[in-house]
Amino acid sequence: MKTHRSRQDAYQDVTDQIIAALEAGTKPWQRPWDPSRVGGIGLPFNGATGRRYSGINTVMLGLSPFALEGDDPRWCTYKQAADRNWQIRRGERGTTVFFFQKIDIEDQAAGSEDERVRRVPVMRAYTVFHAAQIDGIPPYVPPSLEATPWRRPEAAEIILRNSGADIRIGGTEAYYNPLTDHIQLPPDSAFDTPERWLSVAMHELGHHSGAKHRLNRDLSGKFGTASYAAEELRVDISAGMIAAELGLPAEIPNHASYVSSWIKCLRNDRREFFRAAADAQKIADYCLAFHPDYRAMLERPAEPDAIPKAA
Repeated sequence: MKTHRSRQDAYQDVTDQIIAALEAGTKPWQRPWDPSRVGGIGLPFNGATGRRYSGINTVMLGLSPFALEGDDPRWCTYKQAADRNWQIRRGERGTTVFFFQKIDIEDQAAGSEDERVRRVPVMRAYTVFHAAQIDGIPPYVPPSLEATPWRRPEAAEIILRNSGADIRIGGTEAYYNPLTDHIQLPPDSAFDTPERWLSVAMHELGHHSGAKHRLNRDLSGKFGTASYAAEELRVDISAGMIAAELGLPAEIPNHASYVSSWIKCLRNDRREFFRAAADAQKIADYCLAFHPDYRAMLERPAEPDAIPKAA
């Protein structure tokens, strides 16, 4: 089921929801997947196709109360449910997700014939329903650790080791230094649990991914600048995604000014959160792919009737 709101309205609606959550003291990309709250069930996926939602959609689905109240990460469209003889309960309201498809546009004013056709991304909005809103859907059976070995306790250590990152231990601060290309971490004894140390280490690995010879993001910003805030926003969102996959604590304390700078940035540009979520997905996939089993999962072909992957 497609929605009919304009793209500009959709961008603004999403931005308003994110700002409202931040002003209420909640980072919505971390909220639903803390293992202590929802059983560590991982990120949402399409119950009809098995396809994972990504980017902005992991956040949008996380804003739904269904992401907090249950232990089922499945969603699907009305048509996908009907095609399988599942029934959306009368009166249930769906949640909007977004997908980007590239279409060809012909520009008659362009010079050569090759220059006349441009491929541009077009955003489509769809309504999906949580499994708890659907009658007839089979009970959810969580995957075993054999099926998702990246959720084993040693997975984060495997990722850090395989990344080849220069990780130095000492001091009281955690950070990535782009000039020396190294990650600095306090000793694990400075954290209340080993999982907290690993969570912070994975956060810094997210920054590490932004080097020019890796994902090539702008890491030149100083604390307090817009570019610095943009990088922190992207890595913070990706940290929530990574924590969900690995079963690590999701909450990384941030300086209070980060949130206010994010809000300012989002108010100035209604598309910024969409870009940030897309970049966060790239960071999460890049880091998690250092686990060979996760990388193999990413490389599997999609189901033929899957909705096109989010940009």
